[in-house]
Amino acid sequence: MRTVLMFCARHGRVILVASLGVGLTSSTLAMLVKPHIDILIALLLFTACLRVGPSQAFGAVRDLKASFAFTIALQVLLPLLTAFVASMAGLGAGLILPLVLLTSAPAVSGSPHLVALMGFEPAPALRQLVVGTALLPLTILPVFVVLPEFGDVHTIVWSSLRLLAVIAAAAIIAFIIRLTILKTPSDDQLVQMDGASTILLAIVVFGLMAAIQTEMAIDPLNVLITLGAVCAVNFGLQIITTLILLKTKAAAYAIPMGVVAGNRNVALFLTALPAATTHPLLLFLACYQIPMYLTPIIMKWFYQRVG
Repeated sequence: MRTVLMFCARHGRVILVASLGVGLTSSTLAMLVKPHIDILIALLLFTACLRVGPSQAFGAVRDLKASFAFTIALQVLLPLLTAFVASMAGLGAGLILPLVLLTSAPAVSGSPHLVALMGFEPAPALRQLVVGTALLPLTILPVFVVLPEFGDVHTIVWSSLRLLAVIAAAAIIAFIIRLTILKTPSDDQLVQMDGASTILLAIVVFGLMAAIQTEMAIDPLNVLITLGAVCAVNFGLQIITTLILLKTKAAAYAIPMGVVAGNRNVALFLTALPAATTHPLLLFLACYQIPMYLTPIIMKWFYQRVG
């Protein structure tokens, strides 16, 4: 098992790309994994917390203040700006809703692993994941004012609270282990944790590719257009956020916050949407996994260059 985990850690970026290919071609795997995505995401959160540990996860008061500031910028100001610009550009509701949903969401659960796969410290991304999810019931309220068709506010608030409870449970268990059994994990043990995270990410993607498989059989052009749009949004947000932060006093957070800015937990909002918008959003969400899983390969050169 140690050899397998070490191998997966060393070749994590290649494995994630391969998992995308398998997920796109195997409907059997998609159907097997899809009902268990919630459990797999909880395990991802657990491995992230286990790798980082409690001291790095919570950080200094200064780091927590920065996480609060980033949450306001990324989950309140950015979606409001997106809604305004999209409306001025004359985009239809079919495009505005997914874009505002995306920019309103907290960091995706795998964001610390994406940062680690590129060789950077994952702790700031984990802090942002926790703080952003914890504040979501509050940060989502201004978005409802400008975009009432967003969905049922009570459902989204309760969904975010449930996700926060999952994060809290995963963190508590992981931190107890770090404070007792794994007080000072060796470099080999940290690499093995990265390998386990890679395996979990690869499995999760299988279940998220089902919507693309279905749509490809009906309207392949729509899939290509949606995929192009989500790639532009994901990578664009990463690049713009990183370049802006590099020119500020928050330059130390530029890389993890760039990854977080482009990779959001849009799935959190699915249960709150009207049935008429569920199908296109599922395709949007499925397509969004592709730039997310390609981030460690496509964006690594950019982050290494600027970092």
